[in-house]
Amino acid sequence: MSYQFIKAASANGVATITLDRPDALNAFTPALLKELIAAVDAASEDKTCNCIVLEGAGRAFSAGVDLKLLQSATFEAGKVDNIFGDTAFAAADALRLSPLPVIAKVHGFCFTGALELALHCDFILTTADTKFGDTHAEWGLRPSWGMSQNLARAVGVRRARELSFTAATFTGEDASRWGLANAAFADKETLDRETQARAEAIASKSRGAVCAYKDLYRLHEENRPLEDALDEEVAREYPEITDTHDRLKGFGR
Repeated sequence: MSYQFIKAASANGVATITLDRPDALNAFTPALLKELIAAVDAASEDKTCNCIVLEGAGRAFSAGVDLKLLQSATFEAGKVDNIFGDTAFAAADALRLSPLPVIAKVHGFCFTGALELALHCDFILTTADTKFGDTHAEWGLRPSWGMSQNLARAVGVRRARELSFTAATFTGEDASRWGLANAAFADKETLDRETQARAEAIASKSRGAVCAYKDLYRLHEENRPLEDALDEEVAREYPEITDTHDRLKGFGR
């Protein structure tokens, strides 16, 4: 499939999806997000693919929503209704509900809507000098793509309140220290190398088992009572795990 606003490639079991509006810092438009959904869905259905990496071309992961679009937007109590509709939330769902692990490889800038989508990925890798921020309050907007829920889960509700109320910018080093990012590397070259290494490590494992883990970690996020969650973990079945015997061949010999 050909795309206009993203790039998609696959190698060694890893699908790489690149936001590709570098002149606009990969700012989101409805058309870009629709292509992102299509690319994530295609990778998820590809049985040779075991992991997805989401990145941005040029100087940034993404600056978030293209603010030029908001000049003609209709606002209702701080919510943008006529520009993105359900497309942005569908993009968030595509990332969160993909059976495959999704790594957000974040460099340069990651603001507001871009941070919301990154938080729907399974984990974030970044550089120490990347600039993050939730600027909804700066522009008189309310979150509707998951910021209030996922940021609090990532950094704790008190720190999330401070970041959202002040619209403060923070760094990749901060993000790593607070647990929002899994790691913050010294430079983009190291980020590229380390992300690829982690993605290929995931891709080398049992696709079915990794997909089962992703599903079960979503169960964890439901915050069920522990005994109920433990029972559900045992009860769920994953017939797509078919490689156990092959992987155990020769073990212990």
